[in-house]
Amino acid sequence: MTEYKKTALRMAVSRPAKITYVVVGFFLIVIAVIDSIVMPWYVNKPTVSIPNVVGMKEADAITLLKSLNLEPLLGDTRMDKQYPEGSVVGQNPDPLQYVKEGRRVYLTISGGEKLVVIPSFKGSTLRNAKFTLDRIGLHQGAVSYAISTEFPEGIIMSQEPPQGTNTRHNGFVNFMVSAGTSIDSIAVPDLIGKSLTDAQKRLLEKGLSVGTVVYQPSADLLPNTVIEQVPRPLEVVTVEKNVDLIIASPIDKSKSTREN
Repeated sequence: MTEYKKTALRMAVSRPAKITYVVVGFFLIVIAVIDSIVMPWYVNKPTVSIPNVVGMKEADAITLLKSLNLEPLLGDTRMDKQYPEGSVVGQNPDPLQYVKEGRRVYLTISGGEKLVVIPSFKGSTLRNAKFTLDRIGLHQGAVSYAISTEFPEGIIMSQEPPQGTNTRHNGFVNFMVSAGTSIDSIAVPDLIGKSLTDAQKRLLEKGLSVGTVVYQPSADLLPNTVIEQVPRPLEVVTVEKNVDLIIASPIDKSKSTREN
């Protein structure tokens, strides 16, 4: 083998080794830089206690976090009736944790209370309207009556707020109810839970009177308390109409003892 070929062979064998040496050397330099510069800088980076920004307005929370060299980031929006729309309802990390400056703090923002869309009650009875109101978290408001040739007695003609209005939970809906074609039509007052004396007084004030009275033993109610009534509360009737009542009476304990 000539001297030229021997030299070329040695160079071919040593080239991979040189590349390996260069790569290893580069990584050693990178590790040295990280160990001597990056790690000391991170370890010695100042720490800060994360403040509690829940309940603060979004802009105020961001300003506070930035003033502490933290990085606020907006996360999800959540419907919440406790906190007004645009205020912070959650944060991550939690308050009072110590973190390095520059740490990201994720904020959950309130979308406000979820509103209820008021349905149409026109053409419905007050009783059915109340069932619907209870189901969607609203309450019956004021009820007024007017003569109508279009709507039968006891049927809702209009409402306030109107259909499609967005309102908060526990809001009220007022109704205008048909009194029929007679001016003498009237809504029966709610007597349930009232004493018999009070019930008689309320009926008299409305131009009504007590009809049949049935006594029913009850261990839960005081004697002479109205348990049930016919017609039902808020049903529309004509004046001089009798209202039948079921009244609570005391339980005969002596009879119960004899039976035992």
